[in-house]
Amino acid sequence: MPAPPHDATGHTWHHSDAQLFKLTKRGPAGLVPGYASDMPALGEGLSDGEIRTVLLFIKSTWPAGVRAKQEALGAASQQR
Repeated sequence: MPAPPHDATGHTWHHSDAQLFKLTKRGPAGLVPGYASDMPALGEGLSDGEIRTVLLFIKSTWPAGVRAKQEALGAASQQR
């Protein structure tokens, strides 16, 4: 499967920051064995700081309402 668009029309914002970091670093197959995706793991090519910077850039393109919903996901996951 191809990666979804990272803008407000895609699915990226439905994941917490921690989930997005893990997905980017390990790739979907690194989190869900056997999952078929075109998205590679980028942990070998990007440092943790670079991954965080890329995710911050992607998030900066989302409308305020979408950013607020995504931030609420992270807050909810930390309360568990």
